[in-house]
Amino acid sequence: MRALTGIKPTATPHLGNLLGAIAPALALQEKADAFYFIADYHALTTLQDAERMRQYTREVAATWLALGLDPARTSLFVQSDIPEVTELTWLLACVLGSGALERAHAYKAAQQDGREVNVGTFLYPVLMAADILIYDSNAVPVGKDQKQHVEMARDMAQAFNSRFGEVFVIPEPIIAEAVATIPGLDGRKMSKSYGNTIEVWLPAKQLRKKIMSITTDSRGVDEVKDPDTCNVFALYKLFATPEQIAALAERYRAPGLGYGHAKEELFQVVEARLAPARVRYEHLLAHPEEIDAVLDAGTRRARTIAAGVLARARQAVGFAGAPRRAVM
Repeated sequence: MRALTGIKPTATPHLGNLLGAIAPALALQEKADAFYFIADYHALTTLQDAERMRQYTREVAATWLALGLDPARTSLFVQSDIPEVTELTWLLACVLGSGALERAHAYKAAQQDGREVNVGTFLYPVLMAADILIYDSNAVPVGKDQKQHVEMARDMAQAFNSRFGEVFVIPEPIIAEAVATIPGLDGRKMSKSYGNTIEVWLPAKQLRKKIMSITTDSRGVDEVKDPDTCNVFALYKLFATPEQIAALAERYRAPGLGYGHAKEELFQVVEARLAPARVRYEHLLAHPEEIDAVLDAGTRRARTIAAGVLARARQAVGFAGAPRRAVM
């Protein structure tokens, strides 16, 4: 099984990203031929600052490597290093009606939010379909809110195959198991749009300060507390062992535990998980040549497959199997 995942380089990752997206994708590499790409073409629809694009791209690569992506098993590469994907986007666009794009979630959301809609945003689902189809992907892990993109890729592949012959593998969405909502500092879902995030790569001192700012009720040290309604405990359960969870829950239900104590326990389990990865992350950013070596290797593997798929598509529509090179 070949699985594909794209990661946009648009912001520093937070604990919600780690638990909701990164950890499940890393687990998938144990049982699939995984292709993970940094989606800088997609990011360009909203991020139009060259230096930040370069910075975020490096940081995304370092993040995945530091958290456990194994380049011997998983191909990690930058989307814009695969020029075949943009040509395939055009081929797919020519078999797709504009009505489907007008119904796409990303386009409708941009309109509803009053944001300027550029052509890249409108064509976003076609590029995403090309990303999926050009690597003969069998499976695409997505949340329920992203399922439409895979369905549109399936529709485009089937329309193309119906018109030109069996060219594309029809991908299947893998709907990620529901992950508990990751609470932010204020108790709402952790999201950069709410400004309530805890960033993955904060130094230990800043990480502790953020955790200490989590909103709680006003119960004092001598009052019993309900762990099931506490934002601190909700996060703690996502990092601690079952034994640790049971022990802290028991302390909540007896006098003597202040929220400051609970926050300190949360800091300890989060720091224990992130500290070794943080060392690796900082090393990679200080040695970009190591990141480049991984991305170069991933690009070679990805382009080998992409070139073959694109050649099939070109031949099917009546083009030469591979682009002709200009004679100098």
